[in-house]
Amino acid sequence: MSQPAPPIPRKNPRRIEQLGRVRIDDYAWMKDDNWQAVLRDPAVVSADIRAHLVAENAYCAAVLEATGPLQGRLFAEMKGRIKEDDASVPTPDGPFDYFSRYERGAQHPRHVRRPRGATAGEEVLLDEDAQAKGKAYYAVDAAHHSPDHALYAFAVDEQGSEYHQILIRDLTTGEILADGPQNASGSFAFSPDSQWLFWVWRDENARPAKVFRRPARGGADTLVYQEMDEGMFLGVGVTADDSHIVIVIQNQETSEAWLIAATDPAALPVVAAPRRVGVRYDLDRWSDRWVIRTNQGDAVDFKVMVSTATVPAAESWTDWIAHRPGRLIAGVALFKDHLVRLERENACDRLVVMARPGGERVIDFPEDAYALSLSGGYEYDTAVTRFVYQSPTTPRQWIDYDMTSGGRTLRKTQEVPSGHDPARYETRRLTATAPDGAEVPITVLMKRGTTLDGSAPLLLYGYGSYGYALEPTFSTQALSLVDRGWVWALAHVRGGSDKGWGWFLDGRKAKKPNTFTDFIACAEHLAAAGYSRAGRMACYGGSAGGLLVGAVANMRPDLWGAVIAAVPFVDVLNTMSDVSLPLTPPEWPEWGNPLEDPAAYDAIAAYSPYDNIVAQAYPPILARGGLTDPRVTWWEPQKWIAKLRDHTTGDAPMLLQMNLDAGHGGAPGRFDHLKEVALDYAFAIWAIEGEAAL
Repeated sequence: MSQPAPPIPRKNPRRIEQLGRVRIDDYAWMKDDNWQAVLRDPAVVSADIRAHLVAENAYCAAVLEATGPLQGRLFAEMKGRIKEDDASVPTPDGPFDYFSRYERGAQHPRHVRRPRGATAGEEVLLDEDAQAKGKAYYAVDAAHHSPDHALYAFAVDEQGSEYHQILIRDLTTGEILADGPQNASGSFAFSPDSQWLFWVWRDENARPAKVFRRPARGGADTLVYQEMDEGMFLGVGVTADDSHIVIVIQNQETSEAWLIAATDPAALPVVAAPRRVGVRYDLDRWSDRWVIRTNQGDAVDFKVMVSTATVPAAESWTDWIAHRPGRLIAGVALFKDHLVRLERENACDRLVVMARPGGERVIDFPEDAYALSLSGGYEYDTAVTRFVYQSPTTPRQWIDYDMTSGGRTLRKTQEVPSGHDPARYETRRLTATAPDGAEVPITVLMKRGTTLDGSAPLLLYGYGSYGYALEPTFSTQALSLVDRGWVWALAHVRGGSDKGWGWFLDGRKAKKPNTFTDFIACAEHLAAAGYSRAGRMACYGGSAGGLLVGAVANMRPDLWGAVIAAVPFVDVLNTMSDVSLPLTPPEWPEWGNPLEDPAAYDAIAAYSPYDNIVAQAYPPILARGGLTDPRVTWWEPQKWIAKLRDHTTGDAPMLLQMNLDAGHGGAPGRFDHLKEVALDYAFAIWAIEGEAAL
């Protein structure tokens, strides 16, 4: 049977001269000059671009047509592991318990509340599934009730562009108040007196730029704060003790907080500690003092300081919990009489609970690899905090922890309706040695008793950017591969904070290549130990993880039997040179500024996947994108796949699947999302095991 022919887009070479360097981009035309408008309405994308994307989708579907039944089985398996009528554990706040739940068959949840401690009297605050009917895309990215329990606000995105409308429901009448904020980010907060809504406005380039205040029940907006530096992110919140509204400004290496006393929410904000390049801090109020988590004073993995000043200027900070290299203090949560901090060391989490009078308790678990997280809560004056425990073999457990007695109450265990026996699986923690001697953790999930003779297919997942740790969580989706004899592995590479903030710093800017060589070292270690072998491994990454798999596809194409790149950041040099794009100035601290710094230009040019495609045999590659994605714009994977086809010397397919109605997160519905994962997995199985495995 003959293979379908791929689309052949036109070439329109564009010469780009920058800092005395010249590059030629044949596919620069795939960036629509009208891209800002496309984020708001994907229907306005240029006709030639849309035609090419439609052709790419058709080609991808034709090549993978034989995988259709397998995709259906994978989807059914993954859906079967989801409790369709699931509900979150109720979270108390004053007279009510707040939670969310799904109806059977629903793609989106209902937000509900009921009288505290009761099992009846449920009140629906928001029915997302009903609101999503008839819409190509619908996502609620944030939702909060007012402190007086009278209003419910939620940020709705109906394009996938992350431009939100904030809608406010009067919980007495059930009516949506008129004229909710437009062009908003998902960051907003009610003032503690419930009289005001603070929200963040996004500019025409989709960057958060201003904080406004408006009467909670509607009225004129008042500008509270405007950020003049396009390289900073902006958010708003409230302290744990409800004493202050906090405006947070930050990028990957610098931060600043502005404060408004809750007793006077209409006052102008005052800066806590003015920003200093390279100094990060976040703060919260603990009744009579400020608690500050910071890297000030070369505390690479952060320390905790305190201040009793009304406005906590940096000069008033005093050391409290010391910095310890390799132990990252990842976060702090405050309660009236307790403080909980999340720590991470050697890619493993623990929680440390401190009582205000003194003394500590450590919460950890004996598994080789697991993840702990605080699930959040509304109440400050409480002795109970909730955390979530999970591992690759252990479904999520929601546990209420009594911070006074140390007692634990299991509130919920994630149900797997189709069945899950942890004893059938095995989690291992391995260590690979990078070329420079760094020890890189690997988390492995496999069926117990898997023969380690190199015959098993393996999927290696990685990310390695922005200091995000790759947590060893429980994935009902991964089980569809593992149950077929695959090994699932996570590479905890540099660029993440898996082994501390220094692990992140060793994987950014000029040191970014460490991320890629770490990943390759993990693959080589897994092959040497018999978990798989070259050509039987798939690499999988999304967003900045797409950069990772794009880079290693160029560097070591022989290792991979398949490459899966979801919304991949692969056109790094062009994107970091385009100041109009939403994330370019804010991300120069991560990647470097190739417009002004020749060393940064050369460093990026040396690894950018799009710029380093060469004539060699590439493995099968599947890239997925979203037309309204403001983070990784659609033309990055579109250009990448086109150029790969130009240069590959082999006959493996280069495939692009573009969601014409979604953004960075893909399809928002819980079942539609599973169809995208099923496509990825079916592609990997088809590429590595052949049609016999379909």
